[in-house]
Amino acid sequence: MIPILNLTRQYEQLKDKIDQALIRVAASGHYILGPEVTAFEQEMAEYLQVKHVIGCANGTDALFLALKALKIGAGDEVITTPFSYMATSESIVRAEAKPVFVDIDADTMNFNISKLEAAITPRTKAILPVHIFGQAVEMDAVQQLAKAHNLAVIEDCAQAIGSEFKGTKVGAIGDIGCFSFFPSKNLGAFGDGGMCTTNDNQLAERLRMLRVHGSRKRYYHEEPGLNSRLDEIQAALLRVKLPHIDEWNHAREAVANRYDTLLAPLAAWIQVPRRVENSGHVFHQYTIQLKGPNPAQIREQIQQHLQAAQVQSMIYYPVPLYKQQTHADLNLNPADFPVCEAISDRVLSLPMFPELRLDEQEQVVQALTAAFKAQPVLA
Repeated sequence: MIPILNLTRQYEQLKDKIDQALIRVAASGHYILGPEVTAFEQEMAEYLQVKHVIGCANGTDALFLALKALKIGAGDEVITTPFSYMATSESIVRAEAKPVFVDIDADTMNFNISKLEAAITPRTKAILPVHIFGQAVEMDAVQQLAKAHNLAVIEDCAQAIGSEFKGTKVGAIGDIGCFSFFPSKNLGAFGDGGMCTTNDNQLAERLRMLRVHGSRKRYYHEEPGLNSRLDEIQAALLRVKLPHIDEWNHAREAVANRYDTLLAPLAAWIQVPRRVENSGHVFHQYTIQLKGPNPAQIREQIQQHLQAAQVQSMIYYPVPLYKQQTHADLNLNPADFPVCEAISDRVLSLPMFPELRLDEQEQVVQALTAAFKAQPVLA
């Protein structure tokens, strides 16, 4: 089976250093917010060229902490994309604010910049762009609009560490950047982990306070916060991996370029990922779009053929956020999001990881070609 992701190859590459880091932490007696976390925050700040990095328990908490740090809550609105993982909009609801969705761009699958201004109301407090699948949102336009309307910008960088917009890494552009170190991410831990980034000293201070129960001084609590601390083991592991992130992202790009070439004969049936000028892409996923009628039905059959051919594939994301039961109270009309409706029926992600070999990619494409040729409606 060629998996959608293989983490063991990365571990084998760094096994000695990882094992040494884990043993070092075990022997230290410091397991929460210790010297490994401090060092990781400093090294990550240097990598991203941002003033402050605040480690936390996971990427979902990072989003919630960002909203809380910006004092966004009941009665406020946050504009974001409907084409993302639940954590994006769930965090807005968790902060007691209202997610306001705008439709997405058919090529990038990021939210459609031209739709943002019409979504702004007197209750809007922030824009929350998601750099989906690793491609940076057009942040110039977002920043300009936010400045014109006095709005905060929270970047969801969970899938995009190392990606850049016009030479600046994501997470260093908006007011706060939010990252996940879930094992499947381009920079993944051995469990959950996350961080917030900011260039604002006051926001950094609030984020550090909020991640430890709203406390700057032990046992003195200023406001309700979270227990959301990055642990030493994950920080030590991430320190081993961080120096390799650009190398791995470049390898992902090389894998994507090979896919583009190998999939060219299938252009009548699929659209490969589109790159946008000035917006970096680190290919957390390599996601194609199926063409033709009844794509959702065809996609199911394609997946069955791939599975039989020992190739794993995934659908990110089959259900837009506005259709999730958790957002039923918003009473949104799917007809207001025609592009997202179409894309969610058409997307299919193929195996993608830095160590994916050419012969494995060839096997993926051969299986995909055979799967398409087996469809009566396409034959």
